[in-house]
Amino acid sequence: MGVRMKSDGGDTIAQALRVNGVRFIFTRCGSHISPILVGCNRHGIRVIDVRDEASAVFAADAVARLTGVPGVAVVTAGPGVTNTITAVKNAQRAQSPLILLGGSAPTILKNRGARRDMDPIHLLKPVVKTALSIRRARDLVPVMKLTFLAARSGAPGPVFVDCPMDLLYGEALVRRWCAAPPASCGQAQPIRRRLANRYLNHRLGRLFSERPEKFPEERPAIPPPRASAGQVKKAAVRIATSQKPIMVIGSQAVLPIDKVHDLARAVEHLDIPVYLTGTTRGLLGKNHRLEVRHRRKAALREADVVILAGIPCDFRLGYGRPFHPETTVIAVSRDPLDLKLNRQPDLAINADPCRFVCDLAARRIHYPPKWNIWLQELHETDELGDKRILYHSHQNTEYINPLYFLKKLEQALPENCILIADGGDFAITASRILRPPAPLTWLDCGAFGTPGAGAGFALGAALCRPGAEVWIIYGDGAAAYSLSEFDTFTRHRIPVIAVIGNDAGRTQTNRGQMKFFHDDVGTRLRHTDYHRVAIGYGGRGLLLDEINRIDYTLNEARTIAGRGLPVLINTLIGTTDYRKSAISA
Repeated sequence: MGVRMKSDGGDTIAQALRVNGVRFIFTRCGSHISPILVGCNRHGIRVIDVRDEASAVFAADAVARLTGVPGVAVVTAGPGVTNTITAVKNAQRAQSPLILLGGSAPTILKNRGARRDMDPIHLLKPVVKTALSIRRARDLVPVMKLTFLAARSGAPGPVFVDCPMDLLYGEALVRRWCAAPPASCGQAQPIRRRLANRYLNHRLGRLFSERPEKFPEERPAIPPPRASAGQVKKAAVRIATSQKPIMVIGSQAVLPIDKVHDLARAVEHLDIPVYLTGTTRGLLGKNHRLEVRHRRKAALREADVVILAGIPCDFRLGYGRPFHPETTVIAVSRDPLDLKLNRQPDLAINADPCRFVCDLAARRIHYPPKWNIWLQELHETDELGDKRILYHSHQNTEYINPLYFLKKLEQALPENCILIADGGDFAITASRILRPPAPLTWLDCGAFGTPGAGAGFALGAALCRPGAEVWIIYGDGAAAYSLSEFDTFTRHRIPVIAVIGNDAGRTQTNRGQMKFFHDDVGTRLRHTDYHRVAIGYGGRGLLLDEINRIDYTLNEARTIAGRGLPVLINTLIGTTDYRKSAISA
């Protein structure tokens, strides 16, 4: 057994993570990054090793969304880095403050054909907020300071740090690796070897010149941008004179985790009908009178004032086309580019949407009672949406009607649950039926529409909220991306409950493809025994194929999870006409 040594660079990085409040890192190990893992273990940071690098990034993303502290994924060089691209892009679109530490070939072997050598900076630049590289030992502390600053400031986002292998291991060991073999007895070293040794010593001297300073123990405060008093007043005046205001709140509004309950109180005080999207779902609880859930585009067409708090005019809002030409649009975002995406707002406010809504509510303007009539109109259309769901939940289908199952699941969910949606048709239908019980109890992939986020999100959520029941709502098309993480759940005793809506198809795509081309090529799957897959990875698996066993199976899954074990319910479902014309671009 070798001598245990201190990993200088890895230890410095671990110290930086600890000071910045990082409690977990997610990784798929590799020798290029071993010093970081060992350093984190030494500093009391829990190391969660997953089966796929994408899951490590998704888990870090969930931690960032639920705690406000940047989530951290650490991956090895080469394919370890390239395997993260989709998950990192998803975090970029979701504006999650995330840090990806990627191992790379030793600096002295760059571009010389070293194992897993590549240029990660240029690969990651398009999908991150900032891409940084550690070039010398003295860069370790400044780069890590800049990393946390970049991830959290302004519109947050993922930051990539290139960590060369020789700057993570101890200097003495690196010098030993680079030392030339001794000359044979009685022979002098050839001049070429002597020159090479001189060059290597020079390079190593520069590499390790000036030992890295100790990372400061204090965590710097990074206040988000705030709207001016004049901007808040302008918005308040326009809202007070409106007849039919609507507020749409996006995930950016819950980035200040410590202000989430203040945000909920501010929304209640404003008394404006509100649509909650993404991570904001559950902000007002299950059945708040101000929340509207259905027919959003129709409501936007009728509204005379629309407040976009932390959401751009992208495909989710029809690129702004549903708005009436005379509608006053007030857009608030940390990202100045989001403010004017597809639709020039009447009032563009580059500020934190959470604090803007709170400041708006603090003005205590007198709001017209006629808004109650408008809210009643919206509730009437909302009820039509609920009645449509109820109608389709009684439609006869092969196996179990998915809407009926989801309504039963909604009744079975406890108040302390966190819901993760991962998939197309089944997961989107679930978002229309399941009601998150409280703020920060819903996670989905967001605007990038990435399948495969479920297991990583669930892993991060369960670690952040150890007392909560964490449920993954999987479509069978999305489930296969991350089912291997049942091994991770089992090894780390993460009692996740996964539900797969198994209709043997990629139904989200199938609906549009059949409508336009009458051909289901590439969209059909099998009624795979996913419950057996979970068992094979050490978890528990349940098959649900009869409607009269729904309640029993859900209760059994909760009992198993209560014993600390992950469990998967393979639910065989049919298809309905509920989302018959579903197609999204």
